[in-house]
Amino acid sequence: MTSATTRLNSDSLRKWLPLATLALLVVLVGLAQPSFLQPSALLELASDTAVLFILATGVTFVIMLGGIDLSIQSMASLASVIIALTVARLGYASFLLAIAVGALAGLLSGLVHVRLKIPSFIATLAMGGVLFSAALVISKERSITLDDAGRAYQSWITGRSLAMPNVIVVGLVVLAIAHTLQAHTRFGRYSAAIGAGEPAANASGVKVGRQKIYAFVLSSAFAALAGVILAGRLASGSPTLAAELLLPSIAAVVVGGTAITGGVGSIWRTLVGALIISVVRIGMTFLGVNIFAQNIVFGAVLIGAVAITIDRSKIPIVK
Repeated sequence: MTSATTRLNSDSLRKWLPLATLALLVVLVGLAQPSFLQPSALLELASDTAVLFILATGVTFVIMLGGIDLSIQSMASLASVIIALTVARLGYASFLLAIAVGALAGLLSGLVHVRLKIPSFIATLAMGGVLFSAALVISKERSITLDDAGRAYQSWITGRSLAMPNVIVVGLVVLAIAHTLQAHTRFGRYSAAIGAGEPAANASGVKVGRQKIYAFVLSSAFAALAGVILAGRLASGSPTLAAELLLPSIAAVVVGGTAITGGVGSIWRTLVGALIISVVRIGMTFLGVNIFAQNIVFGAVLIGAVAITIDRSKIPIVK
């Protein structure tokens, strides 16, 4: 079998296996729990997937470059604390403040990675620690419940429009924006080119460092938006509010078919991956799997997905 045929088969598998997996999981869970297939249950599934999808969308931009962002859960938690502390006084401006803090954190991560030549996983791991500590300090190490004044500004998250939860509408808007950025802008094309081969992209005149910084800014800003939505849905902010979402978010990207080595993937694939993770979570809940043991399954799913989607020609030596 030629290398071209092998690559074609791998691309086809990466493209269609996630959709087939999602369909199979929905059928299996529906057979085990018929109420799962009710429209109200499916809407609840979509609502629960929105935060995970937004987190995964941001990190997709970084993974497409062949990098990783390990600070997203800390950024989301910090954003929830910012909302809880400021929304009653600043109103809707507090949402913009939280997202702006996210963009700034992403800018700093990108600069550290690009200018100091520090691997992305180290740069973002360190940034995650900084953000987590900041959340602890400004929250005084406690969970902050939104008061009535703060909750009054959350209707765009907790309300409904045309019988559909607003959080789903927000998720669809994020999908449209992210898809446009990736599929219809130079940033998206350059990201795919850098992920496919950074030296070649650099030689062709692409400003690789600039594109990487853009990706980290987007990743952290989307993480902050996810934290804003979490704060609205749970009516609180906490330094650990999104602590369990890092592994599922990265798993959603890779399970959806985006290669961890970069160059191949899309926001639509991330959406499919996020739905898969949510259905798996619901299936485990029906089976009575302890919520604290669910990350064991997500870890195994992530390893399996990476094994299927990884481009081994880019990493002849695994370190």
